[in-house]
Amino acid sequence: MPFKITRFKTVSLENPQFVRPMRILYTQNGRALSWEAVKSHDSVAVLLYHREKKSFLLVKQFRPPVYLHHPEHTCTYELCAGIVDKDATLVQIAKEEINEECGYDVPVEKIEKITSFFTNVGISGAKQHLYYAEIDETMRIHDGGGIHTEQIELEWVPLTEANAFVFDENRAKTPGLMFAFYWFFATIS
Repeated sequence: MPFKITRFKTVSLENPQFVRPMRILYTQNGRALSWEAVKSHDSVAVLLYHREKKSFLLVKQFRPPVYLHHPEHTCTYELCAGIVDKDATLVQIAKEEINEECGYDVPVEKIEKITSFFTNVGISGAKQHLYYAEIDETMRIHDGGGIHTEQIELEWVPLTEANAFVFDENRAKTPGLMFAFYWFFATIS
């Protein structure tokens, strides 16, 4: 994926679209404290397993914050995911993300809730709702890749390589992805 960092800049956001930097003032054990945080949207994520290919379908994309701290990682491997920023059910948002990012039309009744958990607890504390769906080529409606400015590549991880993938530190990945793989091994396979 081609990209070029032109500069890093500390900013004060006046009209943010996705996050709002905040300073939280609070008292703990009688002591006045503060914490810098980012108010952000909750999200949905979906572990997709392709029955015919016996593989997981992941998305791969450039994430500037990861690159900021670890420039050796130009892309991250992630579950299909999206923010909760509209008036729709969580499972409907998951269905839309599967379509937009991966190009599959999965009926909502075929999308199974796994669990929810909190992410980035020291920075945003947003909640991620984790789902699972099985796909096959009869559900494929386009090539995927995301919408608007998203530049998403699809990445297949064969079931036989998934455990090694989780521990491959040369591939930047999220804890949600790693947890989802282990849920699959404990529950499905």
